[in-house]
Amino acid sequence: MIIDGNSSIDGRNLLNNVQDLRKSQNVEKEEEVSKTESERDKVSLSGKSKEISQLKGLIGEIPDIRRDKVDALRKAIDTGTYNFDSLTIARNIIEEEL
Repeated sequence: MIIDGNSSIDGRNLLNNVQDLRKSQNVEKEEEVSKTESERDKVSLSGKSKEISQLKGLIGEIPDIRRDKVDALRKAIDTGTYNFDSLTIARNIIEEEL
């Protein structure tokens, strides 16, 4: 019985195929590198996206702690003029947790 297509594997032929494939990939990479700036992909942002980016930057500059408020509360506590309602504070804490 003879089965066609079961020939021995030729290592040289496989090596040549791999080398040819690598050469073609290298050529494609070189062509991509040699493209001019105008031929490459570009990204342009709309006016709204630029504005959003600027606003994010400004928000990032806002301090997390408002020193004026902290200083005023600290002064009120130190002088004994800070008044608070413990029931309201407890209610707010419970509402936050729910």
